Order: sequence, then structure tokens, then C-alpha cells
Amino acid sequence: MPMRSFIKIYGPPLADAIKVLEKIAIDTPQVCIMDTMIATAAPAFDTVRGIQDYFAESGRPVSKERCNKIISKSGEMLGEYDFFFEWFKDPNQKEINDLITKIDAALTPLGCKYTITTKK
Repeated sequence: MPMRSFIKIYGPPLADAIKVLEKIAIDTPQVCIMDTMIATAAPAFDTVRGIQDYFAESGRPVSKERCNKIISKSGEMLGEYDFFFEWFKDPNQKEINDLITKIDAALTPLGCKYTITTKK
């Protein structure tokens, strides 16, 4: 079972926070993702074009190669969380800390609070 870093976002703007987390994932080749917005739009992800269109709508273009890996194939598995980063290999503490630093920097301007839980 792959290791995942689950994110729970507290407070508005939830949709903007998810878009910011998606942008972090696009720029982090070691992970794929699942979130509440993607889970809702799942039928659109049957093709690479559908994935590219989804990310392009918000100004977050994704290469064709990255489209094949950006969405988790493990199913939704979000539970009480809003988002998860699924690691392709188990991350070390530095990789997790780097992700936290990126999330802190990205969510602070939005005023969102969050928790992160990394587990298998």
C-alpha cells in the first residue's frame, strides 16, 4: 500500500485551497493526488484530454506525460479528508517536511488552516 499525506482543510476558501494543492502536486513529480473536486468530476478523467482540460481551466496546465500519473489510481479513499498526496515511493522525513513547507507557503495567503497526516 502506498504512503499518502492526507490533508484536511479548515475554513474557506476550500475550493481555492484545493486548487493550490493541485498546483503543488503538478510541480511535485513524486506524487499523484485525489481530492474532493476531482472525485466529483471523475467521469471527465477517462481520457488524458479530460485531465488536461480540468487542470487547464484553472490555469494549471499539465503535460501529457504528467496526466498519466497525476490522478491516483487507488480510488477515492478520502474519508474525512479533502485531499491526499500519494507518494510513488515512501517519502523520507525531508520530503515530507518540504511538502509541508510548500503547503504552508501556498495556504497562508488564503487564510486557511489545515492538518496533514502521512500514513500507509
